[in-house]
Formats: sequence, structure tokens, C-alpha cells
Amino acid sequence: WMSHQIDSVHWFTGLQHPRSVVAYGGVYQWKDGRRNWDTTTAVFEYGPQNDPASGFQVIFSSRMHNGDEKPAEIYYSNGGEMNLITNTVSPTGGLEKRHADAMNMQPNLLSKLSLATTAETVVASANTGADNLTSGHMRNWMECIRSRKQPNAPVEAGYYHSIANIMTNASVRTGYKATFDEARQEVMVNGKAFKY
Repeated sequence: WMSHQIDSVHWFTGLQHPRSVVAYGGVYQWKDGRRNWDTTTAVFEYGPQNDPASGFQVIFSSRMHNGDEKPAEIYYSNGGEMNLITNTVSPTGGLEKRHADAMNMQPNLLSKLSLATTAETVVASANTGADNLTSGHMRNWMECIRSRKQPNAPVEAGYYHSIANIMTNASVRTGYKATFDEARQEVMVNGKAFKY
């Protein structure tokens, strides 16, 4: 799942990959021989490579030992939040006038709006069958193969969120912060290229 959420971060921000990732995970519940974690939390640091004083963090957490079918995907800013489960934008948590005045800043509150008039229900179970979102995604891809047009999600998007996924894997498996070396096009941990 994380690749989809991280792809959204790249799409919204125009950034290609995180500056660094620190992550932890393990098999805490399903001791059935699996090697991939049933629980993980990753903290991604994003921002311009040449300006470490600016940027933001993204936190991804997943647990596969509870049957709750109501995942949360909320993007926070100082103007409010965008909730992709309810498909709403709201000023919740935004910078209100009383707090802005105390910091000599301008208030920043997003307007409340709906992102969709008819929202497709998110299904998180393993056997989801067909739904309009998946069908539309596949239709766009197939039409672009025929027409040679650029799809809604270009191949580079897959490469960029793969970098973030490999950085997460590297951090969990080594216990070190992972970075990405642009020149070498390699994920780095503790000064060395990550190998698994």
C-alpha cells in the first residue's frame, strides 16, 4: 500500500523522492513463515536537497493484525487537511487568527470543499474484485498503449516511489537512516550502497 500514498506525496509536491527515511518494522503477529513485516512505521524527510533547513515529514504506518477496513489517508498543512478517505478538504487544524497574530503571521485556513460528488468507496480487503477506480486506471493505461499518449501516471512515477520503498526497506533491514545518492542512483545506508 505505501507505494500509492508516497506516489501521492510526489504528485502533490513535485518532489521525486525523500531526502532520507528512518523506518522500523517486524513480524509481530503473523508468525507463519512470512519475511515481510506485518507492522511497520516509516518517517520520510522531504525537501530540496540543497536546503536542509526547509522541508517536511511524511509518516506512514501500517499494521496487518487487525481487521479494521477503515484506513486513514490524511494530508496536513498549516492551512488545514485533505482527507482522501472522506474526499474532503477542510480548515481543521489550520492556522487561526489568534495563533497567527501571536507569531506575527497571517491566518491560513483552507475553504471547506468536497473532492468528489460521488466518492468511490475504498475497499482494503485482499479480495476486492473490480471497482470503478481500478477499471479507470487500467483503461487509461491500455488507451495510452494504443495512442502512444502519456498515461495519467507516467513510468517515472513508479521509479520514484520505488526509490522511497527501497529506502524504507533498507532502513528497516539495517537499522540505519537511508538516503538516495543521485549521481550513483543508489540507496545508501551507513555510507554504503544498500544490498539485499
